[in-house]
Amino acid sequence: MKEFPDETTGKDENVQHFLELIRKSRRGKFKVYIGMSAGVGKTYRMLQEARTLLRNGIDVKIGYIETHGRQETHDLLEGLPVMPRRKLFYKGKELEEMDVQAIINLHPEVVVVDELAHTNIEGSQNEKRWQDVMDILNAGINVISAVNIQHIESLNEQVKSITGVEVAERIPDRVLKEADEVVNIDLTADELVTRLQEGKIYTRDKIAIALKNFFQPDKILQLRELALKEVASQVERKIESELPKGAHLRTERFLACISSNHETAKKVIRKTARLATWYHSKWFVLYVQTPREDGDKIGLAAQRHLINNFKLATELGAEVIRIKERQIAKGIMEVADQQAITTICIGKPHLNLYNVILSTAVFNQLLNKLAALDIDIVILS
Repeated sequence: MKEFPDETTGKDENVQHFLELIRKSRRGKFKVYIGMSAGVGKTYRMLQEARTLLRNGIDVKIGYIETHGRQETHDLLEGLPVMPRRKLFYKGKELEEMDVQAIINLHPEVVVVDELAHTNIEGSQNEKRWQDVMDILNAGINVISAVNIQHIESLNEQVKSITGVEVAERIPDRVLKEADEVVNIDLTADELVTRLQEGKIYTRDKIAIALKNFFQPDKILQLRELALKEVASQVERKIESELPKGAHLRTERFLACISSNHETAKKVIRKTARLATWYHSKWFVLYVQTPREDGDKIGLAAQRHLINNFKLATELGAEVIRIKERQIAKGIMEVADQQAITTICIGKPHLNLYNVILSTAVFNQLLNKLAALDIDIVILS
């Protein structure tokens, strides 16, 4: 048997790149409408687009639409092909979910799927609707979907500080990164409040409560700003991804340094995720385990919180690095060097991690090293 010389060395990467291009070409296109709140008109706009596509001979189906009882939105459904929903029994009640397999089997050119952050009924194939959408896209079907800005995972803390409410249903930031097109549905605060007062968002019995809580001009304005920034970030990502290969761009790489203080760690992770999203950058989460934080020296609750924060970081797109090192500053310096980090993110000065760094003799060496390597340190509030 004739043996051929091994020519795969250095070529596997090229083969994988080509396979990735093939997969992308087979995958459906993904368009997402973003709004600052309920009632801005995301569903209405999706249905308008579906009607236009249908008139132009495109095979479009309504996979799942939630009109929330809004008559003007419901009227747009007339004449559009709506996929039957799958019926499930949960806690003695018959409920409905989008029939993902039926959509894949029918294989329309375009499917409209509302409420991207929706949590599926227990017993569904996927836990979240955004996961259903990924399955549909991977089957080669184009998807038009919608989500409110408050459902984006890394914005959770900001949204909570603005509205006073922690949103339970959230999507990982990477879902928007998968989108080929992100469109903001924008209204001024006055326009949104007018729509509410006219009964176009909620029923009459809920209007007064909504005006006292969520639908206040200052809150709407802040959420509007978040939505505009998010869409601008996605546009920048698209521009950068389509620049000629020869164009020189500084590659940002972020390192979030966390401690076993779970509340602080969670905030550092989410804020670093936002920075990485804005810069479309790879990012890492580093936990330096000192001897005093060995498994047998910290409580089970602290260990559980630490694992949950690692999980959160992974869901937000980070690579988690966990090392054992007596000197935290030294550990940070080594990882920053190994991973070609451009920006290190830590908690604000009164936090334990910062105090530990300052108390070590290595801190000055760290600063000198980072300065020489042109690495920034960001102290997150």
